[in-house]
Amino acid sequence: MKLQRWFKNGGVGLFSLFCIAILSGFSPAVWAMTEGTERLDLTAAAVGYLAICVFVLAYILVMAEEALHLRKSKPVLVAAGIIWGMIGFVYVQHGMSEVSEAAFKHNLLEYAELLLFLLVAMTYINAMEERNLFDAIRGWLVGRGFSLRTVFWLTGFMAFFISPVADNLTTALLMCAVVMKVGAGQRKFITLACINIVVAANAGGAFSPFGDITTLMVWQKGLVHFADFFHLFIPALVNFVLPAAIMSVFIPRYVPEPEKEQVYTKPGAKRIVALFLLTIATAVCAHSFFGMPPVLGMMTGLGFLQFFGYYLRKTFDKSVARERAKAELRQDQQRLQQLGSVVPFDVFSRISRAEWDTLLFFYGVVLCVGGLGFMGYLSLVSEAMYSHWDATYANVAIGLLSSVVDNIPVMFAVLTMNPEMALGQWLLVTLTAGVGGSLLSIGSAAGVALMGQARGIYTFGAHLRWTPVIALGYVASILVHMWLNAAMF
Repeated sequence: MKLQRWFKNGGVGLFSLFCIAILSGFSPAVWAMTEGTERLDLTAAAVGYLAICVFVLAYILVMAEEALHLRKSKPVLVAAGIIWGMIGFVYVQHGMSEVSEAAFKHNLLEYAELLLFLLVAMTYINAMEERNLFDAIRGWLVGRGFSLRTVFWLTGFMAFFISPVADNLTTALLMCAVVMKVGAGQRKFITLACINIVVAANAGGAFSPFGDITTLMVWQKGLVHFADFFHLFIPALVNFVLPAAIMSVFIPRYVPEPEKEQVYTKPGAKRIVALFLLTIATAVCAHSFFGMPPVLGMMTGLGFLQFFGYYLRKTFDKSVARERAKAELRQDQQRLQQLGSVVPFDVFSRISRAEWDTLLFFYGVVLCVGGLGFMGYLSLVSEAMYSHWDATYANVAIGLLSSVVDNIPVMFAVLTMNPEMALGQWLLVTLTAGVGGSLLSIGSAAGVALMGQARGIYTFGAHLRWTPVIALGYVASILVHMWLNAAMF
């Protein structure tokens, strides 16, 4: 009905003008291009302006994901197809189709490396979840009888130290479940604890190549070596601890009644953690010692998990019988009931549970930004930011931008620009892009997820009230990095 009213109220005329604009973008008479040896400059052409409009429209739909209930991958997938379709048409007209094809394949290869790397990491995290490892951590925290202030600090530090290995989204959801369980009925505590978890998870992901997509992209690009990321540990810690220290003052020392929650991990849980650490070590060695992309080590690690899954299936009956005998000896009826529903481990079911919407969103972002960069827009932005501004100011601005726009396209744009910067500046933009998303609840996947998990308690407005405090940590982390790592600038 709304669509019908739109057409009746003049929508047809607007739609016609839009179509004319699209067609005019393909008209050779209005192309403002300068041919080079490798590519055409489309920044002043109508087709280039249209590509910008398509990307902006797609990203508006991404930002409105919660309101529209439209998965974020859909608009960017379509936008990527339109942008590269327009590029292909223009280059065919100029007899340079092989140039656009090579550019597209280059961007596709960058995405393929990222996809396979993340797919393995997500599979391991899902396998740990299936083995009840995260539930066991939550049960241990809930049953300890800690005060609210102690839980505040524990969940913050655990988020900070788990997120460099696991993704910050999984970490934040796990810690939020603990907070919701322990602090039931304590709205102020839940709000502050959720803010603290978001800040801690984002800060923890900033000093590890495995902690965030942005750090992973910088590492895979070869701009920062694996060991160099750990120079950001203290700045990231400051980013988390300073706001947490201020917020903790407003949390009472109330001790809630502990809840006994017995959670058993399934066979192989700890060994899967060990295999994941071995996989990370393999990826680091593949990149550092053999000069190969880290994804080689990650895919090898997936093979480790598959072999271990085969072992778990072969020994399934014996392990269940052994656990059942122990439960009968203890007369543990709850454990016996759990064992009745246990199924063999299947690695491919863990792969299928990967966050495919996020992985496809990365495809759309990488191809959209790559297409705009191929048109010449990122060179213009790089010239404006990194030539006319000091690199430090530009990198701080990147962090502020990531609080509104997802840090993935922002960081990919910076990597595509590839400005000439010292190692200290690359570490700075890695830090700011990672922790800048904490300034607003919508600035990171962790914040968006917790708004859904603690709906009505942890909200955009509740987070915004503490943004000045979080900003103190943001500024302090930058200053600490520039002081501690001054020799790298």
